[in-house]
Amino acid sequence: MRYEIDIYGVLVPSLLLWLVIAYVLSAAVSRIMQRFGLYRLVWHRALFNFALFVCLLGVVVYFSEFLP
Repeated sequence: MRYEIDIYGVLVPSLLLWLVIAYVLSAAVSRIMQRFGLYRLVWHRALFNFALFVCLLGVVVYFSEFLP
């Protein structure tokens, strides 16, 4: 795992970048679920959104290992 990413001379922690990507994906999935009415199947929306974010963060970090 890369611990720091160089963006135009600025060293940024890789976790910060993965958090931003996971947040954008989580917001997109949340809008899709809201659009199709899938939140009516969820008991606690905030807890579900947090769990979704954590799962997406894990997926993003996992797939970041395959980047060159």
